[in-house]
Amino acid sequence: MTRNTYDTIVLGVGGMGSSAVYHLAKRGLDVLGIERYDVPHARGSSHGDTRIFRLTQPEHPEYVPLARRARERWRDLEAESGAELLTTTGSVHAGPADGPKVADAVESCEENDVPYELLTGAQLGERFPGYRLPDDYRGVYQPDGGFLACERAISTFVNRAHVHGGTVRARERVLDWEPREDGVRVRTDRDTYEADSLVVATGAWAAEHLDLLSGALTPQRRVMAWLSPDEPDHFTPETFPVFSVDVPEGSFYGFPEYERPGFKFGRSPESPEDIDPDDWQTEPTLEDERRLRPLAEAHFPGAAGPTMRLASCIVTNSLDGHFYLDTHPEYPHVSFAAGFTGHGFKFASVVGEALADFAEMGDTDLPIDVHRIDGRL
Repeated sequence: MTRNTYDTIVLGVGGMGSSAVYHLAKRGLDVLGIERYDVPHARGSSHGDTRIFRLTQPEHPEYVPLARRARERWRDLEAESGAELLTTTGSVHAGPADGPKVADAVESCEENDVPYELLTGAQLGERFPGYRLPDDYRGVYQPDGGFLACERAISTFVNRAHVHGGTVRARERVLDWEPREDGVRVRTDRDTYEADSLVVATGAWAAEHLDLLSGALTPQRRVMAWLSPDEPDHFTPETFPVFSVDVPEGSFYGFPEYERPGFKFGRSPESPEDIDPDDWQTEPTLEDERRLRPLAEAHFPGAAGPTMRLASCIVTNSLDGHFYLDTHPEYPHVSFAAGFTGHGFKFASVVGEALADFAEMGDTDLPIDVHRIDGRL
């Protein structure tokens, strides 16, 4: 028989939702996670093998304490599970010497006592031969950056949640939810459940479940490429830091070769493609590849070999670039995480902790002031 009453229900079991289910279950709460697709799946924002982790946070200096806490929590999860989740490669933020990419990265490090080196494009190439940036460029190298095995992390969160007594149901679509006198009632295409508290972590679909986010989220399409390196020794986790670069060809980010064949990278387009998350071009095209290849050919030529893979994903932007992490202003027993704007997965380990705090205690002491919704919606 299906049990229908829980302490907390989590809608969405991607990066953020799986972490919330894990943290809640580990605290001894009776938690149910509901996912409309598979666990993990390739319809949202948390697939494609790897996601960048960095302490350099040019988006806002206040992100740095949260990134430090996230790193602690990733290491805790590795120790508990035995899984390899966070690989340290160092990180590089690079661009024209007088550009915002470099200035914002330096400010982020200096305001938070994060160690870094400021290198010329030539110096980057000498230290990391896979790089070929203009000599007069500058790069902020931070040794603690790296990447997360994103799908493995979701699976680990869910597996450990099961060990701690949590329940996850996949291939079950939430139709609606309603507040009750002492909690919430959630109706799906399979059953109806009740709980004392609710967590909404449904990514590009969050506005469907929370009216207050209507108009505050913009799902967009992104495509990643994996190209076979002609000089594979220059593109390993030991020899190639993850990067975010502004170059004449555009704004790009990327990774060393790891498990799956190919140097992986993507582009943040100047004119993003807004989409309906239920109806969009999921299959990458030759035109997508045409937009990506110039980066490798110009600045990482040792990895501009044959295409190994193309994959699309969804980035869900917030109104101001900072993700939303808070409780509902009318229903304090309802919390949510949404709008991660393409740089959220690194925080999944600590976002789940914050969501568990909200569900269990109604608030959190974690450093999330810039992510609360007061005055932003």
